[in-house]
Amino acid sequence: MRCPNCSSTATKVVDSRLTEPGDAVRRRRECEECGGRFTTYERPEAPALTVVKRNGRREAFDRQKLLRGLSRAANKRPITDTQLEELADRIGAQLRSAGTGEADAEYIGELALRGLADLDPVTGILFASVYRQFTDLSELEAEVRRIKSEPVAGPGQLAIDGTPVPSDPSRSMGPSPQRPVRGGNRTARATRRDNAARP
Repeated sequence: MRCPNCSSTATKVVDSRLTEPGDAVRRRRECEECGGRFTTYERPEAPALTVVKRNGRREAFDRQKLLRGLSRAANKRPITDTQLEELADRIGAQLRSAGTGEADAEYIGELALRGLADLDPVTGILFASVYRQFTDLSELEAEVRRIKSEPVAGPGQLAIDGTPVPSDPSRSMGPSPQRPVRGGNRTARATRRDNAARP
């Protein structure tokens, strides 16, 4: 591996570990000529993934392009390069886990926004200000409230807007009604218990 500082090929691995979410190996290398240290990543060749742009145009998913966008938003913020690398890996893994082979650019942007906001809320807002192209302060304030209140939607899903959903405990179904049976006012459940007790 060639040293990025002096171009020497005399380098050695001083540390190696698995990255999150476990689909790459991060190696710290040291140059034996200049003593400089740098990081490399070893990852399997991933299946092709297509990004669908807002105008309908399609292009291949580019991890480095995503990483550059994350890095610009995190410039001079307390986020390390390693954290950004891991975030890019998590986003790529989540997109491929859908198994469709393609993802909307808007969904990728949302994953990036939420990931940055988890690392540093200010960085998330800086990213959103460019990604959402805010025109006034009220839009920025609305985005801050949205990030705090809404979970990120999955591919092909709509963000939850407060409308009750089937899994909402407050809207869960009550017990089945007790239906009358022949032979009086006894319920079907009581009749089944008696029948089960008979020899």
